[in-house]
Amino acid sequence: MAYDLIVIGGGPAGYVAAIRAAQLGKKVAVVEADRAGGTCLNWGCIPTKALLKNAELYHTLAHRAAEFGFKIEGLSYDWSSVINRSRKVSDKLAGGIEYLLKKNKVDYVRGFGSIPAAGKVEVTAADGSKSIAETQHILIATGCKSRPLPPLPFNGTTVIGSKEAMVLPQQPKSMVIIGAGAIGVEFAYIYNAFGTKVTVVEMLPRMLPVEDDEVGDALEKSFTKQGVRCLTNTKITATKDCGTHVEISVEGPKTTETITADVCLVAIGVQPVLPGGIQPALSDRGYINVDERYQTSIPGVYAAGDITGPPWLAHTASFEAVQAVEGLYLEGHTPRKVKNFPGCTYCHPQVASVGKTERALKEEGIAYTVGKIPFAAIGKAIAAGEPDGFAKLLYGKEHGELLGAHIIGENATELIAEMGLALDQELTAEDIHATIHAHPTMSEVIHEATLAAEGHAIHF
Repeated sequence: MAYDLIVIGGGPAGYVAAIRAAQLGKKVAVVEADRAGGTCLNWGCIPTKALLKNAELYHTLAHRAAEFGFKIEGLSYDWSSVINRSRKVSDKLAGGIEYLLKKNKVDYVRGFGSIPAAGKVEVTAADGSKSIAETQHILIATGCKSRPLPPLPFNGTTVIGSKEAMVLPQQPKSMVIIGAGAIGVEFAYIYNAFGTKVTVVEMLPRMLPVEDDEVGDALEKSFTKQGVRCLTNTKITATKDCGTHVEISVEGPKTTETITADVCLVAIGVQPVLPGGIQPALSDRGYINVDERYQTSIPGVYAAGDITGPPWLAHTASFEAVQAVEGLYLEGHTPRKVKNFPGCTYCHPQVASVGKTERALKEEGIAYTVGKIPFAAIGKAIAAGEPDGFAKLLYGKEHGELLGAHIIGENATELIAEMGLALDQELTAEDIHATIHAHPTMSEVIHEATLAAEGHAIHF
């Protein structure tokens, strides 16, 4: 069959691109080796959030029941049921994506896609059979997978990546996590909440190294209080897979020792998954280079999402996919590149940010003011029993424009949306100050932090 567009990959970039192109009247196919939804819906964003909800609920019932006036005896959980709930959530949403593709008359083809030549996509089905379809345009949206630690290859049991961490048949008694980025800290929270002895090893000075320094420090303090052992600024000197357990030797300011654990979760980042066939030009790190219209070095072949490099976020992938498609099929449309994007980490306390960190502003020599308010100053946070954390807003000193927002605390990942809009629309402290924030809500922390930046916070 001949298509206007064939998308290779059915994740947040792929299926969104396909649906948008179909909305614009194009004949579209999606080639996906796994279920629709890609890593995000099947093995990433969505199932981890289901596990995090279970973990937070169990932690609250097990450790904070008395605080809320409850007396609970004999509390227990079934690990397989916890895992199965997350899988059911993923299955439901993947089925929803398949329905949306069908609704928009997008052909959904199961198999591995490769590009034998421009204008052609070869699909290899699970049974090994091959077929070729012709198309005017190709969009590569094949995403990424977990990056292994070279001396300690994945084995699926004692050395695992994030995918295996979601479906371990038995809960380990101990786990060492290498890497304190978003993936590492989310799984640290999940397993620690259920009683696994968790140690996180991070070679950089702070947890969540891409976040504002104060946020990383606050998260480490909170995790330590919860029982997670955090070894920041610590390097790995040796590793050993012993078959039934692992031994990880570390050296840092807090300790020099060999850590023994049932399981090692390697969470040091991701690497690109490239389709077969002719290859477009790649960056030094192996990601596909694209121009301002998301076109690769091969005419007619485009790419969007994680396969083009950081930031590796589902929402940026979807944004890029829409821009690429509209640039192709909407006359006069100039595609936009990702400029401001929220970063969210769903551990407890949650972390969310958008824009510049204070560290970056100092390095760039930009004059700024800081407004920082703890959740402990917000009535709704106290009422909800969630006073930990803060909102930190950075405004330009001369014009008062928002430069960056950093939140650690309850509902941080929801609160950041307002800050993303403010940053995109170049709103000032005065604009946000003049916007009434309902009382009592967690969003009042934004209003109060803005007042603090202006030097006249009311409630702190």
